[in-house]
Amino acid sequence: MQSGKVRIALALKGIDYETVPINLIKDGGQQFSKEFQTLNPMKQVPALRIDGLIIGQSLAIIDYLEETRPTPRLLPQDPKKRASVREISNLIASSIQPLENLSVLKQVGKENQLTWAQKVIASGFTALEQILQKTAGKYCVGDEVSMAYLCLVPQVANAERFKVDLTPYPTISHINKTLLTLEAFQVSHPCRQPS
Repeated sequence: MQSGKVRIALALKGIDYETVPINLIKDGGQQFSKEFQTLNPMKQVPALRIDGLIIGQSLAIIDYLEETRPTPRLLPQDPKKRASVREISNLIASSIQPLENLSVLKQVGKENQLTWAQKVIASGFTALEQILQKTAGKYCVGDEVSMAYLCLVPQVANAERFKVDLTPYPTISHINKTLLTLEAFQVSHPCRQPS
């Protein structure tokens, strides 16, 4: 899911890139290989090599792309809207997604994984739905595509993977459906990625 955010940002900004699939399960997790650890010492995806740098966290990658390739814009010019975009992005990337990572799911035990992930996502989506009801226009914050949407679409895909009932989250569902009509989100969707 972390890689999904980056793939969408790269697609939106029209940046060509080479995908090197890292299977998080095969061979005990390819992210634990010595080769991958040189790219990302946290042993997590994504890692992006660009402009002579290696950047290993999705929001840091997106920030770098925004600062070095500012069009199309992923952060609104208005500081209040920009704060809302960052709040939504961080809520998803820091408060929901890490609690359903493979490393955490292993700790809760195989028999509890589905229930745990559903609880974590539902709790986060309840807060996110309340925020989006105040900020949403066509998308998460008004009518411009932003960094918040890069986080939302992969998280909804994860919610669907964990069979979370999205009925209580009509704003999230509507925004997600709207975003999935955009080409950058279609080509970057988890179901279209190599395994």
